[in-house]
Amino acid sequence: MTLHLVRHARPLFTPGVPAAEWDLDPAAYDDVWALRASGRLPTRAAWLTSPEPKAVQTAQLLTDGDVGVLPDLREHQRTGEWLEDFTGAVRRAFDHPDRPAVAGWEPLDDCRRRVTAAVRAVLEVHADTDVVLVGHGTAWTLVAADLTGRPPDLERWASLAMPDVIRVDR
Repeated sequence: MTLHLVRHARPLFTPGVPAAEWDLDPAAYDDVWALRASGRLPTRAAWLTSPEPKAVQTAQLLTDGDVGVLPDLREHQRTGEWLEDFTGAVRRAFDHPDRPAVAGWEPLDDCRRRVTAAVRAVLEVHADTDVVLVGHGTAWTLVAADLTGRPPDLERWASLAMPDVIRVDR
C-alpha cells in the first residue's frame, strides 16, 4: 500500500486574506487535471484533505469519489503579512523547529505532532488500501520525514510543484 501526499495546486494570492483561506487559482486547474491524467495517483484509494479551500478544491478536481476533510491536516499555521523571503523563513523554521521562525507562526514541532498523528490514524483505519491526502508542502515534508525516519528533505520541499506528489511506501 502507498501513501500519496499531494500538495495543492497554485492558490489565488489574495492580499489581506490569510493563506489558510485562499482559494485555488482557476488558472491552475489545467495543472490539476494534468496530474489527474498522469497516472501518478491510484484509481482506488481513500481520499482525505486539509480543510483549507485550496486543498479541498484541488482534491475535488483530482477525483470524482468522496473526499473526507480532516482539520488536523491543515498547513503549518502562519499569521501575519506577506514575506518577501518566505523560503528563507521556512528554512529557518526547519532549522529551529521548536520555536516560531516568524512571529505568529506555529513551531514546526507542533505542526509535525498534529499532522503526523492525524496521518498515522488514517493509515491505521485504511491499512489495506492506498491513501491519498491532499494538503500542503511543509506539512507533507514533515510527515514524509516522520514516516521514513529520515530528516526533512528541504531540497524536495523547495522543488515541489503546485500540485505535486510525495509517495511513501508503507
